[in-house]
Amino acid sequence: MKNAIVTGGTSGIGFGVAKMLLSKGYKVYATYIGPDFTDEINNFHPIQIDQTSRKEVYQFLDYIKQECKTIDCIVCNAGMSIRKTFTETTDEDWDKQMEVAVNSHYIMIRELYDIIPNESRIIFTGSQMAVQPHATVLSYGVTKSAVCALAKNLVKEFEGTGTTVNAIVPGFVETPWQKEKPEEIKQNIYKKTAIHRFASIEEVVDAYRFCIDNPFVNGSMIEVNGGYCYK
Repeated sequence: MKNAIVTGGTSGIGFGVAKMLLSKGYKVYATYIGPDFTDEINNFHPIQIDQTSRKEVYQFLDYIKQECKTIDCIVCNAGMSIRKTFTETTDEDWDKQMEVAVNSHYIMIRELYDIIPNESRIIFTGSQMAVQPHATVLSYGVTKSAVCALAKNLVKEFEGTGTTVNAIVPGFVETPWQKEKPEEIKQNIYKKTAIHRFASIEEVVDAYRFCIDNPFVNGSMIEVNGGYCYK
């Protein structure tokens, strides 16, 4: 059985990707933070860690190395958004967001490199905010830009192995967090999107499935945004 890691894998896009991997026969180790995840799902192992803490990230990696001889798929999905203006964002705010989205994933891939076999898959979750900057989320947008750059650069590190590295760049997705947005704000976003709605989680997950199934897709940033900001 192949092994996969999905960070931020118990809700939203991450959970959708985890379920897709389970359907493909993977054993999935999912990191998460927040309320305890109590659902029991065969071959699904949720592990509560704070990815702003390097100590906890290394503890997680020690556990993975004990449990798995190989890691065949890594989905670097976890991210963190602290919505403040440019001048209100503190050093701590900046560091936490970079630690979750960029640093922790860089460390995971580096530390697991020796047990990532040929023909594996590494997929990052980017964001439309990396492509089209938005107000009050500058630091988040920069972390997602860095995520896409990390994916591009890692392609060279896995050259010749058949392992591919890609980034999915979603627009607005019907996740639990987005559902809490006021209706007025959602309608404004719909007007900027040619499809006039948010993506479903399943529609975005299809892009991850494509990267897993197609061995020639490598170093790509795949936007799934419904034609956002088409006007």
